[in-house]
Amino acid sequence: MNDTVMGRGCRGCRGTQLTPVLDLGKVPAADHFPLAGSAIDVAETAHPLRMDMCRDCGLAQLAEDDTRTEEPRGIEPQALRDQAADAVARVARAGLLRGRTVREFGSPHGGTWLPLLAERGFAGIDGVADVVLDCFGIMHEPDQRAAFAQRAAATARSGVLLLQYHSLATIVAAGQWNALRHGHFAYYSLKSSRRLLEAAGMSVATAWRFDLYGGTVLIGAVHGAVEPDAAVRAISATESEHTDLAALQDLQQTTDRHARLLRRWLDAMAARHRRVYAYGAASRAVALFSLAGVHRGLVAAVADASPAKQGRRMPGTDIPIISPAELVSAQPDFVLLTLRDLLPEVRARFPELDGRWIVDDPAGPSEGR
Repeated sequence: MNDTVMGRGCRGCRGTQLTPVLDLGKVPAADHFPLAGSAIDVAETAHPLRMDMCRDCGLAQLAEDDTRTEEPRGIEPQALRDQAADAVARVARAGLLRGRTVREFGSPHGGTWLPLLAERGFAGIDGVADVVLDCFGIMHEPDQRAAFAQRAAATARSGVLLLQYHSLATIVAAGQWNALRHGHFAYYSLKSSRRLLEAAGMSVATAWRFDLYGGTVLIGAVHGAVEPDAAVRAISATESEHTDLAALQDLQQTTDRHARLLRRWLDAMAARHRRVYAYGAASRAVALFSLAGVHRGLVAAVADASPAKQGRRMPGTDIPIISPAELVSAQPDFVLLTLRDLLPEVRARFPELDGRWIVDDPAGPSEGR
């Protein structure tokens, strides 16, 4: 994906009051996985990665994106499927699943809610629909103002737009700095989302919070001006202390400490001749491995369930990506899990690795429980 639309102001409000809050320097593209064994090109790790915050509308956003990659389609985690079912059930109980048509703006990461809506009698269409879905898709749009306007136009006048995002408050409070990546152009609070929706002629009527990824929010928006309910007010209140400029700027120290602690742990394991593998060739691991200087001498390989990634390597490193079966056969001393949400799933799926899971965390690697 190449950012050719913006660069002249805020992606949401077009304002010019942009302040850098997190700068990772030059790192590999998040979704370019070269073939295993191929030489590491200097240009491979030469992509600037920075988050800015608009002081006019509060939208945190990717400063620029010079990458041109095709994202290998990942395997949808069980945690994401479980959350989708829970979300649809909650929306139904709120009485917002009205009408008979649904349109989904998908995410390149995969996953869909359409089968869940089909079970409730909804037919998928490409035009204006009674229910419009966007689960982690809209963040991939360089022009945020236009993207929100497009989704509003796709929503019937009496319909509902269901938009889910990884909370900026969670990213800051949990130190999830590596949610910043190429191809993710915006990082939302309820406040900034409401402003973008209002510019498109919609209002946030209600919202739900889920534990997925440490904290995600699902918005229910409708056309016209309506008063937000108590759930919206409660989520806004809990987000406020973690979404101001000072809070975002603290992410820089969190980033530096995270990379330092991971490298220190890996060096200690290597000194003790412990064989460390990893699980999850996720985009979040790309910048982390780059900043921590991780190489095959520290992490022998990264296992991933996506066949599209197997036989390739982590960008900017010589670390190959292997299948889960190869991971089990290798019998490593430890497996560094790059995404905490995967822990219940991988522990159940790979009992042979019980007691070997180490969860990557900004506070330092910790035993998976």
